[in-house]
Amino acid sequence: MSSMTLSRRAFAAGAVSLLAVLPLASALAATFSSERISVRTEGSGPDVILIPGLNSSPRVWASTVEALPGYRYHLVHIAGFAGQAAGGNKEGAVAAPVAEEIARYIRESKLKQPAVIGHSMGGTIGMMLASRHPDTLSRLMVVDMFPFLGTFFAGPGAPQARVEAVADGVAAGMRATPPEQRSQRANETIAGMVDTEAMRPVAIGDSMASDPDVAIRAYRELIVTNLIPELPKIAVPTTVLYVQPKSVPIPAEQFDAAYKGGYAPLKNVSLKRIPDSAHFIMWDQPQRFRSEVKAFLGAP
Repeated sequence: MSSMTLSRRAFAAGAVSLLAVLPLASALAATFSSERISVRTEGSGPDVILIPGLNSSPRVWASTVEALPGYRYHLVHIAGFAGQAAGGNKEGAVAAPVAEEIARYIRESKLKQPAVIGHSMGGTIGMMLASRHPDTLSRLMVVDMFPFLGTFFAGPGAPQARVEAVADGVAAGMRATPPEQRSQRANETIAGMVDTEAMRPVAIGDSMASDPDVAIRAYRELIVTNLIPELPKIAVPTTVLYVQPKSVPIPAEQFDAAYKGGYAPLKNVSLKRIPDSAHFIMWDQPQRFRSEVKAFLGAP
């Protein structure tokens, strides 16, 4: 693929996630306290940790949780997103320290190798968790996230200095956006990320309720973080669901090859393209998504 074929449009169309509209009746994890995340539990059964993406809340998983009972879901809400105060995420990196907090949550809650599902930025966090704390989980599902977004922004083989320069430019452009234009930008972005129109209005609202500084730093972190060298450390079975954004009109075979190449170092991986869906697969193709999650949770 060319250096900019899968570019900023691809990330804008497929790497930022937001809030769904359905509320969750759940309980706070009673014995865990963190300045970077809060965790609520729903249901009973085998443990499943659900990690949402950038500017998102746990309610992105609401319809999935409702449709697939029989598990104890641990719903992570990242500080600074979707109405939560920035807390410990008010400066520095976001994704990497959140991964460490989830590892601590698993230990302190005495969970027995839960399954982990992460959407978008949540997928990045899931990969960090699986590579850096391989004994803490039993399996991993990554929903529409690539292990090194810098490839899409700066081109294949770009040196890290170039990737960071591009990421700095993206972050600077976001910081320069006047507050009065944030809503317009959110509307435009969500239109490319969510095909199901009924889900868009509250998604936009939760984007607007997220802390802009936390979101910008997390966005930059996602661009510059290269997890491909860490993939061989992931020993658990891994499923990757992905879509091809409409804004990337290249042959499907070429797009598939990019994903296959990126995840090549991960030996125990199943890559699955989801057709006719935008970034929020759980909203745009709910039946297919639930089927994939059900198969994933039932896998050995």
